[in-house]
Amino acid sequence: MRYLILVCLAPVLAFAQKKKSPVDPYLQAKMTMNESLQKKYDHYKDIALKIWDFAEVGYKEEKSTALLQKELRENGFQVEAGVAGIPTAFVATYGSGSPVIGILAEFDALPGIMQEAVPERKIAEGKIAGHACGHHLFGTASVAGGIQLKQQMEAAGWKGTIKIYGCPAEEGGSGKVYMTRAGLFNGVDAVIHWHPGNSNAVNTQGALANKSAKFRFYGLSAHAAGAPDKGRSALDGVEAMNAMVNMMREHIPSSARIHYVITSGGKAPNVVPDYAEVYYYARHPDKSTVVSIFNRLVKAAEGAALGTETTMKYEIIGGTHDLLLIDTLNVAMHKNLTLSGTMQYTPEEIEFGKKIQSSFTFSYPELSEASTTRPLKKPENASPGSTDVGDVSYNVPTVGFSTATWVPGTPGHSWQAVACGGTEIGTKGMMIAAKAIASMGVDLLHDAKLVEAAKQEFKNKLGSYQYKALLGDRAPALNYRD
Repeated sequence: MRYLILVCLAPVLAFAQKKKSPVDPYLQAKMTMNESLQKKYDHYKDIALKIWDFAEVGYKEEKSTALLQKELRENGFQVEAGVAGIPTAFVATYGSGSPVIGILAEFDALPGIMQEAVPERKIAEGKIAGHACGHHLFGTASVAGGIQLKQQMEAAGWKGTIKIYGCPAEEGGSGKVYMTRAGLFNGVDAVIHWHPGNSNAVNTQGALANKSAKFRFYGLSAHAAGAPDKGRSALDGVEAMNAMVNMMREHIPSSARIHYVITSGGKAPNVVPDYAEVYYYARHPDKSTVVSIFNRLVKAAEGAALGTETTMKYEIIGGTHDLLLIDTLNVAMHKNLTLSGTMQYTPEEIEFGKKIQSSFTFSYPELSEASTTRPLKKPENASPGSTDVGDVSYNVPTVGFSTATWVPGTPGHSWQAVACGGTEIGTKGMMIAAKAIASMGVDLLHDAKLVEAAKQEFKNKLGSYQYKALLGDRAPALNYRD
């Protein structure tokens, strides 16, 4: 009887054995890394909030970059600081040989958006800037993910190289453009980047190309009442330029964007200003169209100077490419982002989120969107924003994503974004990003077919285009925030 039972059970046992899937060592590695990163939650939260409090603007991020560099050195990375002629830029390297995986880290704040970590408008006293784009979270998560990947490489004996790039002045300073131009991404097989946001999603939307400059007008000062005929107003030059550009808006592609701010317009109403400055951005999904629009801005400035009998000089401040998207990497990134978890709000955070949303003057999604990952779907239009990651993407296959570090509906560059970034909501989203970066790094390190497919797609999409920085050969604009 016992023999008959065993004979009868044999096919069942064999089927069960066959159905049992072996443990995927790489999936197991990802889960282990996620657990390890979660245990370091408080440590990385402390780093992020210090940078949030520093709130240093582009090319002035001395404390922020020093803190991240210290963390990397203490965890076994070799750090080269002051690269590409930028004091706050760095490259931290671990390992050797191929593949070479790059991870981007940002840490600059935006001037003029100071805010406490509270759900109503409350200006933070004693500050000149705030992290309204969440770069304190960006840099910290990238460093955390890179360190965790390095530790996994050590434990598993994997070969390859990790390079973490400390990228200053993304907000208008085009820091990565100078780093790209200096050849710092040469030999890199793939680059991972992310960005704080109001949802969890892989970047399939791209970005707008951008070119910016400061137009400076020079006139003659005089008493505005006693001798106005003796003066030539530099401010008139700026205003004449602005008037022409505003008329020009009717005659540019509808997908283009032009913005400006008068950064200097004189000191006293009774003095004809002999100096005035206006800071312009031009954007469009196509880089060649951006160049064409920018050239028309220059003509408007020249005409304004001629008509007001002033002189004009302009300084190119920044210039970035659109994003070259690699679908092969996007698919892999989506899987890793989904694996890394989503936001779960506490009752207190739900209350905070509702108060934040009550300050919006536009429609917004439910808070529950923070706990989902958006499907991998390419939208019809490019993102309305610009990023110097675009230049990296025209040199190396690049993949990016966002996590819900802000309450759903929160726009970037707002006081609400600053507020969220200083709370657990920001930290939770940051740690999801760190996990996704580390997991994507695992795929790039062990899956040679993925890397080769990404390179081939990159080559096909690049075509015959020869990369050239839109800002030309100018040195880094280290004082563009002055």
